[in-house]
Amino acid sequence: MADLNGVVDQIPAGMEVDEEPDYAPAPVGVEKGIIADGGVIKKIITAGTGWEKPESGDEVTVHYTGTLLDGTKFDSSRDRNEPFKFKLGIGNVIKGWDIGVATMSKGEKAVLTCKADYAYGKAGSPPKIPADATLKFEVELLSWCSIKDIAGDGGVIKTVLQEADSSEWETPADDDELLVKYKVRVQGSDTPFSSSGDAGVEFTLQDGYLCPAFQTALKTMKMGERVSLLIKPEYGFGADGQAPDVPPNAELEAEVELVSWKKVEKVTADGCVIKKTLVKSKEWRTPNSGSTVRMRYTARLRDGTVFDERKEGNELEVLVDEEQVINGLDQALQKMKEHERAEITIAPEYGFGAVESQQPLAVVPANSTVIYTVELVSLQQAREGYQMDKEEKVVEAGKRKASGNAAFKAGKWARAIKKYNSAISLIEHENALEAEQKQAAKDIQKSANLNLAAVHLKLGDLKEALKACNKVLESDSSNVKALYRRAQAYLGSQDHIEAECDIKRALEVDPHNRDVRALYKKYKADVTDYAKKERQLYSKLFAPKPSKAPAAAENGAGAANGTAAA
Repeated sequence: MADLNGVVDQIPAGMEVDEEPDYAPAPVGVEKGIIADGGVIKKIITAGTGWEKPESGDEVTVHYTGTLLDGTKFDSSRDRNEPFKFKLGIGNVIKGWDIGVATMSKGEKAVLTCKADYAYGKAGSPPKIPADATLKFEVELLSWCSIKDIAGDGGVIKTVLQEADSSEWETPADDDELLVKYKVRVQGSDTPFSSSGDAGVEFTLQDGYLCPAFQTALKTMKMGERVSLLIKPEYGFGADGQAPDVPPNAELEAEVELVSWKKVEKVTADGCVIKKTLVKSKEWRTPNSGSTVRMRYTARLRDGTVFDERKEGNELEVLVDEEQVINGLDQALQKMKEHERAEITIAPEYGFGAVESQQPLAVVPANSTVIYTVELVSLQQAREGYQMDKEEKVVEAGKRKASGNAAFKAGKWARAIKKYNSAISLIEHENALEAEQKQAAKDIQKSANLNLAAVHLKLGDLKEALKACNKVLESDSSNVKALYRRAQAYLGSQDHIEAECDIKRALEVDPHNRDVRALYKKYKADVTDYAKKERQLYSKLFAPKPSKAPAAAENGAGAANGTAAA
């Protein structure tokens, strides 16, 4: 398209447009301004496929027909039976095209109405396009080839040869296990010096496989994508090269296909439970707390010894997050989707711990890392709060509180906190309850908050303990347990005045409470000890500093008497 290509030179200075176009599509047949000043109007004739759109720097291929407002045709690629190619967003065509085509998806056909400022301006393009002309272009986006400087310094130029499936949107992370096919050659050579073969090669990004360009490129690729790479020496083999195949400072060419990858993720923040996806699921739901799941699995030690197994027809059914399996497996199940197959690696602290454990098929030695290959056969999620009626919420909150109590008695503090908070959140904003249910909900919240305070005190988390006590005292200002536990928190933070107020208030309500009376004695001892330490500190701060004058006088006297200094 001679009139459009290179038209940047014809556009008067000061007409650059920095505004972002509106990418949200209008319904087919509806005109929409895609730039704030209305300079480019778009009407979709045929919707495209997929959600992806070309980006700046991509080489796009289009068919078009250009007309004046009166319908006079001035140019058409269809008349030449030759699609038009240009690089998007770099000023190779009129501004209206750079803006409009960037909003289109593959296969889309649209009419772009471009005012003069976004077309040929005051100069026009004689003899076919007059000055200050508004133009209409019927544009069909056939395809685009993504060409990107993915390193940001020209070191790795990536051209997409085969797009990934439109359903793929994820790119791999450093720990993921990738299956890659590739060929690499020195630029200008026809013979690859390194090739994966048809089977491909498995590695992780953090392995640093072959050369730095691979890691740079693969981080940007989706499953099924195939690309070509132009690689500068600093992303290849550098100044040393790789004898005998790669000379020093050689530029390289590569074809790379990301066949697939196994997602590897940390289940726990400390990395002691790792999940590797072996077979992806098309489902999106994962188990919530209390879900019922059925699973097949093989459990083994690192040396391959199988110590437990459930095959087809003998699946294990468990409630998730109810401690019916080892902790690491319980947490990993909550990240799996129905029909997914995954390998779970579990460190001893999330497995069988520091003691030997007899399992169905073998003994698990103390301090063993264990590996479960799990297939999640079915999933039935537990009902969420929004799916329950008011009465069900109160009943369920009571169950969660009871589960928290069991964890409390077992010294499982984190689990107890989780269960108590879960019970409270289910009912704390439920106001329209019948009198009996309302009282039951209040009692559950009060008990859960009191127990939360006790757990946080055991963990030394004084701020959270205070918060839990305050929630109880907001509705029951004379609650002795809440006053007692808040006083404990205040003593822990040496807020003695606040602690004394709570202790005295608790004793007013229950003068004979042994725990409160014992805390009062501790409070007095703490205050006495604190005052003693304060006195010692201030006595040191304000004690007179020893004078150096006597020593100087002695030295002076010794000198005057003719005595030599030691």
